[in-house]
Amino acid sequence: MKFIHLTDPHFAPPGKLLYGLNPREGLDAAVADINARHVDADLVVVTGDLTHWGEPAAFDNLADSLAPLQLPVQLLIGNHDHRETFRAHFPSQPVDSNGFIQSALETPAGLFLFLDTVMAGSSAGEYCEKRAAWLADTLAAAPKDRAVFLFMHHQPFLLGIPAADRIGFPDPAALRAAITPHLGRIRHLFFGHIHRPVCGSWLGIPFSTLRGTSHQVWLDFESEHLYGSHEPPAYGVVLVGDDSVVVHSHDFRDAGAKFRLHGGPYNDWCNRARAKAG
Repeated sequence: MKFIHLTDPHFAPPGKLLYGLNPREGLDAAVADINARHVDADLVVVTGDLTHWGEPAAFDNLADSLAPLQLPVQLLIGNHDHRETFRAHFPSQPVDSNGFIQSALETPAGLFLFLDTVMAGSSAGEYCEKRAAWLADTLAAAPKDRAVFLFMHHQPFLLGIPAADRIGFPDPAALRAAITPHLGRIRHLFFGHIHRPVCGSWLGIPFSTLRGTSHQVWLDFESEHLYGSHEPPAYGVVLVGDDSVVVHSHDFRDAGAKFRLHGGPYNDWCNRARAKAG
């Protein structure tokens, strides 16, 4: 199976800039690049912070930008989004019985579980007992040999970046309790929120995240404040095999030169050596 991971578009109403950038330009470019290169993928997953201030006009702008996408899309919410406004603008996106934006999707690769980690009024995340009960029940109902992939906005562990760790999960106990009986079949955790390329493992679960489609967060292991950057945006191309999960982070707006490594314009020394030899 092949799918695309996008995160943190942080949309504003049309024409408004965010940190000196127009968020619409980044997502438009990502959609065009995906349509040109990856229409063979099964799905696009966007792991939250769809908007920056949560206004209806920003959600309208987002929907308009996503409209040309030639693949199905699954949207998660983040701490910058308003749950009720999201539901009004994307009524086809499924919710659980308590109205949280979380659902399960059967795919060729396994069971995809999309989680709602938003804590109203806070930049940090949470996973309450109601949400955890849904997750535990969904995992228990799935066949025991079914592979599972988790998607969420906030990271439920420390990254070692003080400013980012303050807005992660203050208490992931309910989430841990729900997934612990099933750790052996959770193949990967995808999240957003950080605007950084990060990978590793948590509770033995491999995880990855990547830069957003608009502004980024500068890597700083000392400051108590988050610093933004205009590093290039990225999206993830995920290839799932029977015995592997491969995640490619693609800087789709990189304007640097592209060239053949052998025989290209920067191979003058090699070309001269070949000509002299023969």
